[in-house]
Amino acid sequence: MQNALLTEINRLSITERILLVEDIWDHLIDADDFTYELSDSQRNELDHRITKYQDQPDIGRYWSDVKEEYLSSKK
Repeated sequence: MQNALLTEINRLSITERILLVEDIWDHLIDADDFTYELSDSQRNELDHRITKYQDQPDIGRYWSDVKEEYLSSKK
């Protein structure tokens, strides 16, 4: 990565950097050629979490709520 770009990124607050990473990730996922293979351990962990959620759907919080709470606390 170019030094000038890294310098600009480092001038951002932590919250702004997190939002930048989210924007970059969203852009990558929307790309037509995006593919990603999970490892067996990642797939097993996701299966475990899905089963746990199905057994207890009322436990936990939505990411959007956690993110909003976090960003509100940084104002």
